[in-house]
Amino acid sequence: MLRLLVTSVFVFVLIAAHAQDPWKITASKIDPSAYYGITVANGQVGIVSSAEAFKVKDVVLAGAYDLYGRGRVSNFLKSFNLLNMYVEIDGKRLGNADATNMKQELDMQHASFTTSFDYKDIATISYTYYALRQLPYSVLMDISITAKKSLSLGAASQMDAPDALKDVQNYYNEIDRPHTTISLLTSTAKSPTGKLLMCASNAFIFSEAHGSEPRVIHEMWDNNMHLMKFAKKMNAGETYRYSIVGSSITSAHHDDPLNEAERLTIFAKLQGRERLVEMHNKAWDELWKSDIIIEGDAQSQQDVHSMIYHLYSFVREGGSNSPSPMGLSGLGYNGHVFWDTELWMFPALLQLHPEIARSMVEYRFERLEAAKRNAFGKGYKGAMYPWESAGTGVEETPVWALSGPFEHHITADVALATWNYYCVTQDKNWLKEKGWLVLKATADFWASRVERNGPGQYDIKNVVAADEWAENVDNNAFTNAAAKANLKYATEAAKLLGIAPDADWMNVANNIPILKMADGITKEHAAYNGEGIKQADVNLLSYPLKEVTDPKQVKRDLDYYSVRVPNEGTPAMTQAIFALLYSRVGDKEKAYHFFKDAYVPNLLPPFNVIAETKGGTNPYFSTGAGGILQAMLNGFGGLEITPSGIVQVKSVLPQQWKSLTLKGIGVERKTFMVK
Repeated sequence: MLRLLVTSVFVFVLIAAHAQDPWKITASKIDPSAYYGITVANGQVGIVSSAEAFKVKDVVLAGAYDLYGRGRVSNFLKSFNLLNMYVEIDGKRLGNADATNMKQELDMQHASFTTSFDYKDIATISYTYYALRQLPYSVLMDISITAKKSLSLGAASQMDAPDALKDVQNYYNEIDRPHTTISLLTSTAKSPTGKLLMCASNAFIFSEAHGSEPRVIHEMWDNNMHLMKFAKKMNAGETYRYSIVGSSITSAHHDDPLNEAERLTIFAKLQGRERLVEMHNKAWDELWKSDIIIEGDAQSQQDVHSMIYHLYSFVREGGSNSPSPMGLSGLGYNGHVFWDTELWMFPALLQLHPEIARSMVEYRFERLEAAKRNAFGKGYKGAMYPWESAGTGVEETPVWALSGPFEHHITADVALATWNYYCVTQDKNWLKEKGWLVLKATADFWASRVERNGPGQYDIKNVVAADEWAENVDNNAFTNAAAKANLKYATEAAKLLGIAPDADWMNVANNIPILKMADGITKEHAAYNGEGIKQADVNLLSYPLKEVTDPKQVKRDLDYYSVRVPNEGTPAMTQAIFALLYSRVGDKEKAYHFFKDAYVPNLLPPFNVIAETKGGTNPYFSTGAGGILQAMLNGFGGLEITPSGIVQVKSVLPQQWKSLTLKGIGVERKTFMVK
């Protein structure tokens, strides 16, 4: 029998024992055996922290996929680790064993990660790295050493190749100009099948005037690692600062990645450290003009800032990449794009930064033709989006997962995001040129997908439900309601554009059944009989689908399904929907309970990164963050996306909060408040 979640009593004292800084997450005890890194990213490149001094765990580049390893499908590739380094003092190479008072800190306001420690009574060392927001392919490491005694400093930048890459080639080049010397440490390699060429390059930025900077020496160790180093004498009381700036890019992003990696590094180096950091900080200041502010609950404020920070970090304006469930925090879920994007992350970003959310709908638009070919192969019309998508937009789900052939609601999820992008932006030109093409093709899919068995019986059979424990079932509540919404939105879009909609779309929509149990509870699927559920399904008909609108019905469905989620093995966004809906129906106690239950049991040390499930170990689960932020925006904050824009509806706040302020919402950057 399932152990069901029926109590609102939790032990939150572990992380809420004292008021937290709203912008900084600090770890003063670094235990490598219980360490889950936190990510600094700019929407294109992600850097994952390490417990090991002078190292970073991973460098992940969005849009870089190749077929290797897991599941015979495309996987995210790790990039060269271009920020690993070492520091030697008086010939002693320093590591964790030499460090005292070690501390690591993430500054979410300006997206920087700092490690600091003391080395005996000889020196204090700190280093900070950035994924530069203004330069999508570039990163910066800033190192500061304060000598307490006279010492000899030796320092190096290492370029390490991940194991999966092959045919590694290493280069070193010096460019001399009257005003500067540029030492370039560069590596290239082929992806596992040879499909991509991955390249990275870095350079030192010294604080001395040109002509007096340290001499740089190159060392080749093996094909998988080479380095450049320098030495310097320091006096007691002296502080010395130097930086490493680098860039990483592949042939998926540029036709000439080797030369471009070096050009980008040169471009960044000659901006100089101060200008790089200044422009990076300004870019993040602009992002944080859209924020969620909680008065009266410092821990929840820090937690919510962390969620916003991660979503901002995993997507950027001006591109057409879309985040995977783990964003740029590693190789989780192979870096693939699921419904996690459209239903969970996209709505929060759409309301906070529509210009960033646009890259996510652009991703789907660019893969529309692949979705049409997918529909053709399954015998359907229109466009059928794959359950897992990567670089090309073909189905990338491993064959052992039945979600690939059968989890069809993803097509309606893409349509929902497309329609909501128009609703928030009111961009009719975009709707005409791009959004309409997606809405039409996805509506055509559902018109061909239903089985027409008489009035009120246009059945959608043999699907994997949104609740993925329900496989190969008929008339799944969420799938059916999402299909109806897709058909309705395509019809509304056609009318807005002065195009005659296909009359069959609304005929189909009006005949797709939403099943009920004998007591009136919405039935998850035709064979459902009260089992435990993995994910929210029926409750999504209330939000975001607006299929169930009667508050009494919303609450009946909510009370029924919210106690059918076991304590373990279910993803964080499920409880987030319960929190959102309980806020809307006026139950502040249950709303707060499920808000906390959605993520607190999932937090991992030392930076409170969110795992997918309670007790899970696969952070960072940006899907869950997106769901919880919707609970903030559309639950407690009462925001509602309508065809005429964003409005505010009635909701309630937890007793623990004095007020909630939503800043910079929508294209007009409005402020909404709830007290």
